[in-house]
Amino acid sequence: MNDYSVFDILGPIMVGPSSSHTAGAARLGMAARCIAGDDFDNVDFYLYGSFAKTYKGHGTDKALTAGILGMNPSDTDLRNSLAIAKKKGIRVYFIKKDDEVSHPNTVKIVVRKKNGTTTEIVGASIGGGNIYIKNIDGYDVELTGKLPTIIIRHMDKKGMISKVSTVLAGSGLNIATMKVSRIKKGNQASMIIEVDEKITKKIIQDLNNIDDIIVARAINSLEERS
Repeated sequence: MNDYSVFDILGPIMVGPSSSHTAGAARLGMAARCIAGDDFDNVDFYLYGSFAKTYKGHGTDKALTAGILGMNPSDTDLRNSLAIAKKKGIRVYFIKKDDEVSHPNTVKIVVRKKNGTTTEIVGASIGGGNIYIKNIDGYDVELTGKLPTIIIRHMDKKGMISKVSTVLAGSGLNIATMKVSRIKKGNQASMIIEVDEKITKKIIQDLNNIDDIIVARAINSLEERS
């Protein structure tokens, strides 16, 4: 996670004063939208470290909101995101926290869906507009969004990896990395899979049709979207 190239350090095309506090924040919001889905009406942003101290001055509040609304860091509407969210009936709230965290630009995003379910994502902006997601709903993950990524919640049962791998192989997807984690044996578990090719809706549908898959979602890329 600590090996960066000069291209990671150079800032992206963006609206705002800081690649870490604006572009990275927008991508964190975008990642949360991809993970939680877009049928939400309430989002809490818990801000830690530098984010908590400078979020208004650097536009981090607007960038996080823009991301959760699906905007790129270069979207000129980023500066109007708070008003756009209000117009859409989406309540956003920012809570400053003083807890010690491993990275100064850390945020916990709590997305409440219209159906009453909640998704929690913890991530950090690590410079140059780059991010990583380190926890989803209590499960430790390592997700950067640089490769197409499949996020699966499933029951902790034998054969789940084989079932998922069979679907991906049948779809022609090559697995780059895979991480499986669980909080308690025999309960729910999490599978994060980075692949080399774009993930289609059909693949996600096939994964969601597997018995004991609770939900599968895809992040094709957090790089600039057209």
